[in-house]
Amino acid sequence: MSLFGDGLEAAVQKAFTRPAPKNAGPQMRYLVKQLGGTKPVAQMLRVSQRTVERYVKDQIKKPRPDLAARIDREVKKRWQPQIRAKAKEKAATTGGIVIDTRARMGYTAPIGSTDQDRIRHLTIALPPVYAARLFDAQEQGASDARLQEIAAEALKEVYFQDGGRRAGSLEEVRFTDIEHLEFDL
Repeated sequence: MSLFGDGLEAAVQKAFTRPAPKNAGPQMRYLVKQLGGTKPVAQMLRVSQRTVERYVKDQIKKPRPDLAARIDREVKKRWQPQIRAKAKEKAATTGGIVIDTRARMGYTAPIGSTDQDRIRHLTIALPPVYAARLFDAQEQGASDARLQEIAAEALKEVYFQDGGRRAGSLEEVRFTDIEHLEFDL
């Protein structure tokens, strides 16, 4: 479970123009259509090909919870790819991304400043350049730690340094103990 990766994915899913299928039969039919057959779907979901066929024909209607979660995740990963691409493109070029977080934040600064870590609840609009970096890193398979570093750099620039108007000698922002994290496009 990736906190930052899942948060970015949820933000993009808010841009969907139609809801993804909710029931197992329609979800399975969608996956079969997308992957071109029941065999690749069965391999992806780690079930038998016959099980996939039974879901497609509505002979089985209610998957066990772990399989239901995998089906739902795979459907949403492939749902409305053009809408998904447009939302990412807009965020990366003009709109930016909003981060809402409650986490422990502190920074490394020269001696004499109050750089004590403390819990902060921030809702900050990040510029498009950081949205682009986050989405690029996510697409390249970056770890959650790398996505967290990019978000920390963005918070340093936008919140702590206010675009270069203050705290110019700030070296590093610590962004840890995340209690809540949500992105919005």
